[in-house]
Amino acid sequence: MKAFLEKFTGRARDGTSSKFAGLDQLRRQVAALYGLLADLYGTDKLVLRAGKLEALQLMRSERLEEKVLALQKLVFEDPTYDTLPAVEDIPGILEEVEEEIADSIARRTVEDQLEKKIGEKLQQRHEEYVREIKMQVIKETAGPENAQTLKKLAVLEKLEQRKLSTSALEFLRPASFDEIVGQERAVKALLAKLASPYPQHIILYGPPGVGKTTAARLALEEAKRAGGTPFSKEAAFVEVNGATLRWDPREVTNPLLGSVHDPIYQGARRDLAESGVPEPKLGLVTEAHGGVLFIDEIGEMDPILQNKLLKVLEDKRVFFESSYYDPSDPNIPQYIKKLFEEGAPADFILIGATTREPEEINPAIRSRCAEIFFEPLTPSAVQKIIRQAAAKLQVEMDQAVPEVISEYTIEGRKAVNILADAYGLACYRREKQGGGARITLQDVLEVVQISRLSPYVTRKGSARREVGKIFGLGVMGFLGSVLEIEAVAFPARNAGQGSIRFNDTAGSMAKDSVFNAASVIRKLTGEDLANYDLHINVVGGGRIDGPSAGAAIFIAVLSAIQGRPVPQDIAVTGEISIQGKVRAVGGVFEKIYGARQAGLRTVLIPAENEKDVPADIKGIRIIPVDSVEEMISHVFPPAEVDLLIS
Repeated sequence: MKAFLEKFTGRARDGTSSKFAGLDQLRRQVAALYGLLADLYGTDKLVLRAGKLEALQLMRSERLEEKVLALQKLVFEDPTYDTLPAVEDIPGILEEVEEEIADSIARRTVEDQLEKKIGEKLQQRHEEYVREIKMQVIKETAGPENAQTLKKLAVLEKLEQRKLSTSALEFLRPASFDEIVGQERAVKALLAKLASPYPQHIILYGPPGVGKTTAARLALEEAKRAGGTPFSKEAAFVEVNGATLRWDPREVTNPLLGSVHDPIYQGARRDLAESGVPEPKLGLVTEAHGGVLFIDEIGEMDPILQNKLLKVLEDKRVFFESSYYDPSDPNIPQYIKKLFEEGAPADFILIGATTREPEEINPAIRSRCAEIFFEPLTPSAVQKIIRQAAAKLQVEMDQAVPEVISEYTIEGRKAVNILADAYGLACYRREKQGGGARITLQDVLEVVQISRLSPYVTRKGSARREVGKIFGLGVMGFLGSVLEIEAVAFPARNAGQGSIRFNDTAGSMAKDSVFNAASVIRKLTGEDLANYDLHINVVGGGRIDGPSAGAAIFIAVLSAIQGRPVPQDIAVTGEISIQGKVRAVGGVFEKIYGARQAGLRTVLIPAENEKDVPADIKGIRIIPVDSVEEMISHVFPPAEVDLLIS
C-alpha cells in the first residue's frame, strides 16, 4: 500500500526527506492525497465530511499550509487541529497522513471482502432453504417416489421374473415320510410326541444328512391333519440355525426373542423417535406362536441366549423393557402399550436338532424336551436313497452305482449330491455325443476323483484268520468306528525281563487295559508276560478315550503269545476287570452300526449292555458275554479253547 501511495504522491522510494523536493512537489503530493480521499469516500461525502470538521474553507484555500491543515482534519477526523503547519514540517505530516490513509484503505478492503463472503453465505443458505421447501412440497404432492426409486423398482421387478431351476437338493428332498430312509423308529417317535393332544418340546440327535430337518417339517404337516392336536392349518414352521443367531446384551437387537428400538437408536420409526416413544420389535418366537420353532444346531447357540429361551418356554410370552417407556405418555400407540404391559405371545413347540452329544446340550433345555436319536445310515439305506433319487430324476444308472456311492459317504444329503454331480456329467455327455442320459460307474468315479473323496470304511471284515489281530470298536460323535488292534510277542532274551510297548497316543486308560489283560492272562493260562517282549499297536494311531478296548487288547495279546489265529469277521468291545469280568461300556448302539458298515458278521458285547442292542438289527450277530472265558469260547474254536486256558 505504501508503494501504491508513493506512485501517486511522487515521494522518493529511499525515504529521504521531501524538503528537497520543492513546493511544487508538495502541492502535487497534497493534490494526490485529496484525490485518494475523494475516491475513498466519494466527492459528495468528502464535502460533507469537510463541513462537519470545519475544514471546507481550508480545503479550498490556495495556501499549501491551509490545505495540509484541512487534510489533517479530514484524515484524522479531529476538528481541534487549528495550527497551521510550517512548510518544513509538511513532509512529515504528509507521511503520517499517508499511513492513516493506507490503514483506511486496508480496512475498507477487508470490510468489502467480509461483506462479499457474508453475502455469498446468505445467498447459499437462502438457496438451500428454498430447495428444502421445494423438496417438502414435492414429497407432499408426489409421495416418496422419484425417477431413481422407480427405476430401481423396475430393475427389481425384472430380476424377479428371471428364475433358474430348483437345486438338486431341493428337488430331491423327501416329500413324505416314506422317502425318509433308515429312520423308521425315529420318525415314529417324532410323530408320537408331536401329533398328539399334548405335544412336547423335542431335541433330535444324529449325524448330519440323515433327515432330521425334513422329518420335523413333515411331522408338523402330519400333526395339522391329525385329529385332536392343537395345531391349526395356519400353524407356522419357523426354521433358524442356532449357529447364526446373534444378539446384543443391551437388547438393541435379538432376532430370536425380539428387541426394543429406543428413540436414540437408528432403526426406530421416525414419528416414534421424534416423540420419544420406544418400539418393540417381535422375534421368531412370536412368529412361531401356535406352531413349531425349529432350531438347527441348537447346541451352537450362545449359552445366555439359551437361558433366555428357557424363560420364554416357561412363560409362553416375551416381555419387553425400556427406560424410555412412560405408561402415562398419551402419545404411545395402543399396540406398544399392550406389548410393554402384557408382553407378546410365544406359545410354540420347540424342536431342536444337533450333531453334538447329549452331554454337551444345556441340561435345563434337555429336561424340558423329549429326546429322539436318528440313526447313522447303513450302506443299504444309502443305496436305497440313491435309487429313490434316480427315480425322481427319471434317469437310468449302472447297477453298481448305488453300491459305489455308499462306500464314500454315510450321509443321505452327500449321497444325493454325488448322484446329482454324476447326473450332470451324464447330461454333458449327452449334449456332446447325443443319445440318452445314463449315469455310469465312470461318471461316479470321476465325481469322486474331482471331489477328492475317500472311502468312508477302509477296513472290512473277511473270512480269514490271523494271529494277534482283532477288531475293536469305538465311537466318534454319533458314528461307530472299527479299531484294528494288533499284537506281536517274542520270547525275552532274559526270562522275566521282557518289555511291553504300546502306542503313546492311545491314551492312559488303554495302557491300563494292557496291564489288566496281562493279569487276566496269567490267571487263566499261567503265562507271565514278563517273559515276552510284547508290542501292541492300534493301526492308524487313534486315541482311545476309555477302557472299552480292553477286551480287544486281551484277545490280541492272548492270540499273539500262544499263536492262535483270530477270525477277521468278528469284533469285541468291553472293559476287562482283573477278575476276568467283561464290564459295560458306552456307545454300544453306534458301535454295532459301525461294525455292520465294516462288513463284520459278529460283535461280542458285555452282557450288561444287552439292553442297548436294537431290537430290529439285521445283518449282524450280537453275542452278549459276561466273562473272558465266555468271550474266548466265541472267538476260538472249542478244541483250541481248552488248550488256551490249560
